[in-house]
Amino acid sequence: MYAVIRTGGKQYRVSPNQVLTVEKIEAEPGATVTLAEVLAVGSDAGLKTGAPLVAGASVAATVLEQKRGEKVLIFKKRRRKNSRRKRGHRQELTVLRIGAINA
Repeated sequence: MYAVIRTGGKQYRVSPNQVLTVEKIEAEPGATVTLAEVLAVGSDAGLKTGAPLVAGASVAATVLEQKRGEKVLIFKKRRRKNSRRKRGHRQELTVLRIGAINA
């Protein structure tokens, strides 16, 4: 069984016991979160798609940790102007373990 969920503006195909890194969700490590934006659910019986969401479907997940991603450097240069700017950014991430898929 699998599901296609949407969180943080991105879509993920998930299955039970999968470990997934998504954009930050406000929850403590060890807490259980419910992801309600389920776009599709697939099983042995077939695929059930929503328009845009599957009614009554949800995915339960356990928060394993909160962390920050790798640093992304942004370097801007305007040629012949002696103008340069260097900035860095680290994205806040949440690591989840997918539990039950309720269809």
